[in-house]
Amino acid sequence: MLTPASLVVGTLLSAPIALAALGVSRAWTLRLIALVLAGNVFAALFNGLRDGVSGTDLVNRVISVLAALLVGVLTLRAREASARAARLTEEGRRLSRERALRALVEAVSGPFGQDEFVGRAAQALRELSGAERVEIGSVDRAVLAAPHGLSPEHGPSRLGQRLPLEVLARPAGTGRVWATGGGDLLLARLSRPNGEDLLLLLTRPTAAPDVLEEAVLTLQPLLDRTALLDDLRVRQAQLQERGELMQDLVYALSHDLRTPLMANTMNMRSALKGAYGPLPEDYRSTLRHGLDANAALLALADQLLLVAKYESGEQEDPLGSVALRDVVLGVISQLTGRAEEQGVTFETGLEGVRVPGLGHDLRRAAQNLLENAVRFSPPGGVVRVTLTAEDGEAVLRVLDQGPGIAPGREATLFQRFRAGGAGGGTGLGLYLTRRIAEAHRGRVTYTRTANAQSVFSLWLPLEAP
Repeated sequence: MLTPASLVVGTLLSAPIALAALGVSRAWTLRLIALVLAGNVFAALFNGLRDGVSGTDLVNRVISVLAALLVGVLTLRAREASARAARLTEEGRRLSRERALRALVEAVSGPFGQDEFVGRAAQALRELSGAERVEIGSVDRAVLAAPHGLSPEHGPSRLGQRLPLEVLARPAGTGRVWATGGGDLLLARLSRPNGEDLLLLLTRPTAAPDVLEEAVLTLQPLLDRTALLDDLRVRQAQLQERGELMQDLVYALSHDLRTPLMANTMNMRSALKGAYGPLPEDYRSTLRHGLDANAALLALADQLLLVAKYESGEQEDPLGSVALRDVVLGVISQLTGRAEEQGVTFETGLEGVRVPGLGHDLRRAAQNLLENAVRFSPPGGVVRVTLTAEDGEAVLRVLDQGPGIAPGREATLFQRFRAGGAGGGTGLGLYLTRRIAEAHRGRVTYTRTANAQSVFSLWLPLEAP
């Protein structure tokens, strides 16, 4: 106001606006703009009343006001651009950190044991942190021990060496990552559920400590998962070893059973044929019962061998072409004598169908179904056996007039050792039938008719034309 109006000094008043961008907020910048505009207007009125008004003075004041507005707008935009650049820089830093952590996770993710995990983690941490060397190992009585990882792999290692106290001691008040050795060595720990903690040693890393803290937080759950996988592998190996032992025992038992049983059977048959002279009827009856018992034990040995084969997942023999009608007729012929003793008769309706499979196993499946039907049929009962081709499948149905399956047992009918009622005996017959059917890409089912009759059905895919 004290300056003559003829001097163009109003533009100088825009300087505080530009300087405001260096340390003042946006609100203060707006206040300074308003102050400069008000000052120009007030100075113009004051000088006009004092010195009069001329066109030059008005032009000077307009220029001063426009300059203040221009500098103010540019200042605000500069502040916004600076803030945007800062946000972009921070976003880029965050994305770079996320990419590095993602690369760390990808490097150590997978079905790795702890030894491989530690080695991969050392390499990934070195790439993430920019450290000259990264070493990871467990601490056993102040000595660095396995599991151990080192990157680069051929550098000097502390494995098996006693660590100094400054490395072992974690300063109070520090976070997950702390420094020692004048800041050249960064340290961190990863806890293990079933062992000593893992110590991480990073020599002269270039990444910030907070990045390393995030890396440690990321590695901890992955290490926990690795410990679980190691535990699962140990348990799986133990189960496999036990399974192999049980399988060997079953094979040995089955083979060792067959030899004396068959020898005993031959002796008893020879005795019944008169090889040792005439025998009393009571003794002959005892021999016949012994033959039946031997036959049951031989059948059990066969079942145990089949169970061992299917449970172990052994490589199957090549499938052949099986005339299923001939197989069923052979089983019926074998069981006819036993059925007649119980007053049970067979009714058949068998179509000539062929299926791909193993003849011995399919015979065992059909025999299990027919033996159950004969065993549980009442005296004078009828077992109806049909074999048909339906929608690309061969269907063997065995219908008997026995008591059927007790309510609530149908869900466990085809499982191991579910004796009692139909499918009883050793508890392996129907289970083996199911496994044989599944191995031939088929199935076995149980239904009950409206007349309270049991129907077991074996479904097998037909042989391709």
